[in-house]
Amino acid sequence: MPRFSIVIAAYRVQGYLQACLDSVLTQSFHDVEVVAVDDRSPDHCGAIIDACAARDSRVVPVHLPVNSGPGRARNAGVERASGDYLLFLDGDDTLAPGTLEGLAERLALNEDPDILYFNHVRTYWSGRSTPSVFGELLNSAGTDVFSVLERPEFLRIFAMSSNRVYRRAFYTEHGFSFSEGIYEDALLSYLTMLTARRIACVDLVGLEYRQRRVGASTGSPGEKHFVIFDQYARLFAFLDEHPHLNPVRCLLFERAVSHFLFCLDRRSRVAPGDRPRFFRRAASWYRIHLPDGFTPPAGAEWRFAALARGSFARYREHERATRAVAGARKAKRMARAALAVRGKRALYRAHRRRPADPNLAVYSAYWGRGVLCNPAAIYYKARELAPHIHGVWVVKKSEIGSLPEGVDYVIAGTRDFYRTVARATYLINNVNFPNDVVKRPGTVHLQTFHGTPLKCMGLDQQRYPAAAAGMSFGNLLKRIDRWDFALSSNPHSSEVWERVYPASYRLLECGYPRNDVLVSATADDVRRARAALGVPDGHTAVLYTPTIRDYQKGFTPRLDLERVSRALGPGTTLLVRAHYSYRPSAALRELDEAGLVRDVSSHPRVEELCLAADALITDYSSIMFDYAVLDRPIVIYADDWDAYRAARGVYFDLLSGRPGDTPGPVARTLDELIAVFRDGRWCDAEAAALRAAFRDRFCPYDDGHAAERVVRTLMLGEDVTAQPPLAQRPESRTVPSLQGVRAHGGTLPPHAAQPTRAFPDRD
Repeated sequence: MPRFSIVIAAYRVQGYLQACLDSVLTQSFHDVEVVAVDDRSPDHCGAIIDACAARDSRVVPVHLPVNSGPGRARNAGVERASGDYLLFLDGDDTLAPGTLEGLAERLALNEDPDILYFNHVRTYWSGRSTPSVFGELLNSAGTDVFSVLERPEFLRIFAMSSNRVYRRAFYTEHGFSFSEGIYEDALLSYLTMLTARRIACVDLVGLEYRQRRVGASTGSPGEKHFVIFDQYARLFAFLDEHPHLNPVRCLLFERAVSHFLFCLDRRSRVAPGDRPRFFRRAASWYRIHLPDGFTPPAGAEWRFAALARGSFARYREHERATRAVAGARKAKRMARAALAVRGKRALYRAHRRRPADPNLAVYSAYWGRGVLCNPAAIYYKARELAPHIHGVWVVKKSEIGSLPEGVDYVIAGTRDFYRTVARATYLINNVNFPNDVVKRPGTVHLQTFHGTPLKCMGLDQQRYPAAAAGMSFGNLLKRIDRWDFALSSNPHSSEVWERVYPASYRLLECGYPRNDVLVSATADDVRRARAALGVPDGHTAVLYTPTIRDYQKGFTPRLDLERVSRALGPGTTLLVRAHYSYRPSAALRELDEAGLVRDVSSHPRVEELCLAADALITDYSSIMFDYAVLDRPIVIYADDWDAYRAARGVYFDLLSGRPGDTPGPVARTLDELIAVFRDGRWCDAEAAALRAAFRDRFCPYDDGHAAERVVRTLMLGEDVTAQPPLAQRPESRTVPSLQGVRAHGGTLPPHAAQPTRAFPDRD
């Protein structure tokens, strides 16, 4: 029998669940079982739980047949639990290191009390954290064991389910369970406190209580919040059945009414239109349950008095008075801001008064750099499947000459831009539209992204000053609030996007449209791509694509490109693509002119570079996830891994060598990189096995129809993304390079069959 049974209820928390599970399973105290309950979550929660259970026998997976809510999910977990003590966690919470060891020590010291309370810290999506206000109260208990009749002040402890452990025998003997609906943890919290004879406390900050920007069960207004009156009615019915608890009735009444008022004042719980009705319900509850001798708490007398009178008008009048000064200051700030941009906003506002055009779509990629990436693939597929939708691209003036023939466009920031964006029904971008673009009702904003995240993104960048320099996270949140849909290329991306870009958009797990061509390309397509780049017949083309460094200005190759080119030999063409954020490199141009490398930094379509290349050398660029679709060799050159990881942060250990983490051979020095090619390890069986596992993890949806799924869902009203696509097996979707470098033991180019001769050491 384990000491602790940790019951974790999971529903729509795929971005946080792995961290929650890891925080328990990596505790220094190991005598635990984790009962992880998938409450029929529509995301990847169930798969995350099953994968964790496969790795650690302490995890007990439970999958509910229907979504039942957090209360029933926890009840189902209790039924499977076998430990001495129960600890409930939500799937987006975490335990601080050492928590279970500290709790076990205090339980032993207090001779196994019925309940042991511990402290928590609130962690916010913004990166901010705040300690609870209960540390002093918890600390005041010392090592005492007591009941709430002896220490009623402890009824003020935050009434949640995760800041305490219950002796399982006590919990089950009294038949405790969570009720239906939200606020169920408050009811159970009070019922168990009132019943327990032996309560103990420890001022151990063990729970990291996550405050999500969106997605919390209490984070959206609606009828569900009215259940709070029923929950507290059950509590007072319990008090009626146990008259010996009358000494704490007034305190519990104050706690209940304070909870009502807390909800009333938050639009995230009670919508403005529902406030009068919510107030009336609270006033009715107040009159029914008002105990004799009750005195409102200091500082809140007017609020309690308004409830006692049942006068919402008086309550609102007092609210308006207390907010008048703050409102005046805000209006003054808004007036100044409006004056500064009056002309532009007036024009844009005038266009927004006109009806939106249901057949107009606006596309943009990489801040107006052209017809590129996922938006481009969607644009061309829409022309095929939804020709009634007129597509217009937002581009910079400098890119007009590079646009394909027949593409309609507007220049960013112009009058045409604001007129077109104001009336478009569909807005599709792989980055973001300007901050002043307004989300009109009835319009559809699609964020396509442009890569799978290895490095930390979005709100996670707040922990890395170099990555966050010059970035306004407030503006970021305003932009993501415009999104209706966001693309995901794999389950890993889904988990990250949901956490680092918290908003109410819907994830479309359908793969990246830009990768469709990598799946459907033929040998003729590959031949054309190579010819366009000037790769000679019979050559092996190796593409080198380093990513940007937040701590480095300008493009400085991490490789000695001349040495690498000479080492690879005359039968190899080394294609080099600098990150698009860098200006053209004079040094790279000189190497190109000398015939040692082919500088493809300005090539507009990275997909064509991937098709042309027989192998990829990269560091931490997200191109590796796209290139894996082709099932061609990938070599990681990571000479500055430690510095990069410290400066930007990463989501998994690319260099671990574990299947699924590492796509192929890893080199940390130039000599190691040359040896990888000279010894044939770049394309041997071990490299193929790593690549296959990497593809299974990061390319599960790439079947050549991602753009079609997006167009049918957004523009044709066919919800074809309800279930993720099942990608074809590697054998059937591998796009051959002309040199025949294939996965699973395929033939190698003639000059690579004898690696020692193919790549002589010419340095």
